[in-house]
Amino acid sequence: MKEITSVEQFNEIINSDEKVVVKFYTNWCPDCVRLNMFIGEIQEKYSNFKWYQMNKDEIPSVAEEQNVMGIPSLLVFKNGEKLGHLHSAYAKTPEEVDEFLASV
Repeated sequence: MKEITSVEQFNEIINSDEKVVVKFYTNWCPDCVRLNMFIGEIQEKYSNFKWYQMNKDEIPSVAEEQNVMGIPSLLVFKNGEKLGHLHSAYAKTPEEVDEFLASV
């Protein structure tokens, strides 16, 4: 997963004409570690999406603007529009993530 390191890069990525998934995480989050244990298989299944991640603590303004209240959170964008937002409470199992991605 490619790392987003600036607000400008984030804005450029979400304005793609392809669906992009942005995973918000932090280094201290135990649920983020759990998600990382199975996210590789999910990425393979959903290879039609472009995958990115950004550390919520390093660019808090983007997380705030996108209403990321918990981590990890997965947001899906296309052409600058947010198509879906999987909040942290529902991103704990492969089945929950799979069901979310299948719906966007």
